[in-house]
Amino acid sequence: MITGSEMAVVDENAAALGVPRKQLMESSGNAIARSVRDIAEPGDSVTVVCGRGNNGGDAFVAARFLDDFECRVLLLGRAESITTDIARENWEALLTAEYDTEEVRDSSGLDLGDPDLVVDAMLGTGISGALREPTATAAARMNSTDAPVLSVDVPSGLDADEGVAADNAVEADHVVTFHDTKPGLADIDADVTVAEIGIPAAAEAFVERGDLQRVTRDPASHKGDHGEVLVIGGGPYVGAPALAGQAALRAGADLVRVTCPTSVSHEIQGYSEDLIVRPMEGRQFEPGHVGPVMEFANEHDALVVGPGLGKDEDTLDAARAILESYDGTAVVDADALSVVPDIETTADLICTPHQGELIDMGGQTSSDWRERRDLVADFAAEVGHTLLVKGHYDVISDGDTTRVSRTGNPGMTVGGTGDVLAGITGALAATQAPTDAASIAAFVNGRAGDIIYDEYGNGLMASDLLDAIPEALAIEDS
Repeated sequence: MITGSEMAVVDENAAALGVPRKQLMESSGNAIARSVRDIAEPGDSVTVVCGRGNNGGDAFVAARFLDDFECRVLLLGRAESITTDIARENWEALLTAEYDTEEVRDSSGLDLGDPDLVVDAMLGTGISGALREPTATAAARMNSTDAPVLSVDVPSGLDADEGVAADNAVEADHVVTFHDTKPGLADIDADVTVAEIGIPAAAEAFVERGDLQRVTRDPASHKGDHGEVLVIGGGPYVGAPALAGQAALRAGADLVRVTCPTSVSHEIQGYSEDLIVRPMEGRQFEPGHVGPVMEFANEHDALVVGPGLGKDEDTLDAARAILESYDGTAVVDADALSVVPDIETTADLICTPHQGELIDMGGQTSSDWRERRDLVADFAAEVGHTLLVKGHYDVISDGDTTRVSRTGNPGMTVGGTGDVLAGITGALAATQAPTDAASIAAFVNGRAGDIIYDEYGNGLMASDLLDAIPEALAIEDS
């Protein structure tokens, strides 16, 4: 099963992999036509009611495969308001070939006629709540007709994320849905057909630009709505927590605080006036700092634990106690990774080891990325946390869902790029589910490296990635 919003991600990932949406629309339209043939007889009358988006576009395509039927295509609204280029192209193809088409500009005048079959291609996925005009009137007409109704993807009015149908939703007799079934379809009294439309399995396996659609921002949002992140690090090293904190800001966190020993607090603050530094007295973290840290750690949406901490036993004991006391989402990086296999915590941990650190944690690796993917998935299930294992191909898994990110370049072997990744992951973990946060972070970190590689080549530095993060998060036009 796949939700409507997840399907939008997969569609865009397919386009990134070379299977454009127009090609998918052609396959979807053909699938609709096959369903029509299964329900109706050649020569039967078919009324196709279309919305102005891609759901309607799928049905525009279908009409070209229904020459054996008396097919009418009704567009709800004006053709100039069709919302996507590919849907508009398929509408114009119907006009050029002189199919029976009509623009319904006043829903009160909608006439379905007396068809043998009605096709509902008004809304599809991506819509929630009660139907509004003109769709509401069209749905009411469909629900009162004696003809069977075939809905495209989902009945108009069914929320394909929550699986809940609006009170005035279309009451479909048949549904043809694409790629996989959708939430709520099992609960309606309709025959459901799942049609394969040529989306490659790689569109779900690989992290691609479609995943960036998950990172949205409400225009009416306020400070703090997009995450407050606390970086816990520093002591032996200064640059690592500063890089992580700045990366979290560039990745969209509203507020980033860094708690560190006083021995390095001034240096860390000197990297950026945008960081809020909360110093702990001493040269390194120790168990006595756990109480004060936890007093304000719980006020944050995500933690990043580990950058620059070092391997001192007292410091690792403090890191262990912090992770065991926290019940939110925490990104664990660098030396702090060593405490993960033995801790008991209610926190959702996102661990970001390179392959050597993975082995130290008790995991296994392989030079073959497919074998490594399976090994990471098995180990993630064993430890009960999300893993983001860095490599030529980054592997992300929580034991159930496993993704692979292929961005990045050899120049990123330079020190500090992992700290940038930890910061990006922390920012995204403040608003996203752990596996999604880790997947997007791996893709964005590598993409930022690819953006700057053209300029710096193998001489790039981790700090160079920071300014490229916003561009790496931007969604390209497909």
